[in-house]
Amino acid sequence: MKVGVVGLGLIGGSMAKAIQKKTEHTVVGWDASKTVRLSAKLLETADEFMADGNPKDCDLVLIALYPQATVDYVTQHAKEFKKGAMVVDCSGIKRLVCQSVQDVAKENGFLFIGGHPMAGIERSGFNYSSEKIFEGATMILTPYTGTNIADVNRLSLFFKSIGFARMQIATDAEHDQMIAYTSQLAHVVSSAYIKSELSPKYKGFSAGSFHDMTRVAKLNETMWTELFLENRDYLADEIDGLIARLQDYSKVIRAGDVEKLKAMLKDGKEKRLAVDVVKEFD
Repeated sequence: MKVGVVGLGLIGGSMAKAIQKKTEHTVVGWDASKTVRLSAKLLETADEFMADGNPKDCDLVLIALYPQATVDYVTQHAKEFKKGAMVVDCSGIKRLVCQSVQDVAKENGFLFIGGHPMAGIERSGFNYSSEKIFEGATMILTPYTGTNIADVNRLSLFFKSIGFARMQIATDAEHDQMIAYTSQLAHVVSSAYIKSELSPKYKGFSAGSFHDMTRVAKLNETMWTELFLENRDYLADEIDGLIARLQDYSKVIRAGDVEKLKAMLKDGKEKRLAVDVVKEFD
């Protein structure tokens, strides 16, 4: 199978490397940066490269671009996709992408399925990409209603062949709501937490909690700004909910209410223990 990988940053570069290392598929790469293309060529990350991003002849196309750039790419190259090809994006939100390209895919005879690899590190760019990044990770797919289950199964087998341990199927809205809580909120909290005037003085006063709380503040601000704003409804709801819960803790602590605070902390502990029982992988 000929697999096109569009966008050779951290995720796209890692996809290309994983396909090269773990499968017999041919990798056709593309990145708007000539420097990245040269690096990918020198490291033999791709077998060949697209001409000006043209995905023709590719049986499967993986698009690892920002959300709006993904929509723009699919729209601009709609007539160039191979008839019957499967096209999967890797962006962090799904409603914007999936709802924008559904009709385009149908009109031009290719299958589009939203995707989101739940893997990554605090750094970005091709230089940090690795074929190992997806090992043990979850791949979320958001197929349209009516998508042939055989096509979804084929994609599942492909992603498992490059290291993913589990596939999660969801609607685009379900994905965006859950990601607002499990990923985006954590990045907002981390960014806000590090802004305390005490943060430069942390050394010698932390056994690890400070690093745990601030790790994802080292984000790509351009990408995350787009992700946050395109998911603003769900994310703002999660932020407001967290603020309300934090205010409850603040009130109880200021009041010195021992029993109420113990009860709140116990409730939080029990909810976390309940999460521990949930198996990440079947």
